[in-house]
Amino acid sequence: MAKFAPIEFFKQVKGEAGKITWPTRKETMATTFAVFIMVLIVTIFLYVADQLFGWLIGLILDIGN
Repeated sequence: MAKFAPIEFFKQVKGEAGKITWPTRKETMATTFAVFIMVLIVTIFLYVADQLFGWLIGLILDIGN
């Protein structure tokens, strides 16, 4: 079984963290904007679908009267 060496572990973590390529501010802003647009599109779609299904259920339940 491997021996746990906290100091060596944190040295390796620091080394690996140095290899990370962070996105630029421009890339981050573009990705954030794309996410907001997709959330807006999905929100509108779900709202329309909810209204449509509510109307259809109301129509079906009203037939019995």
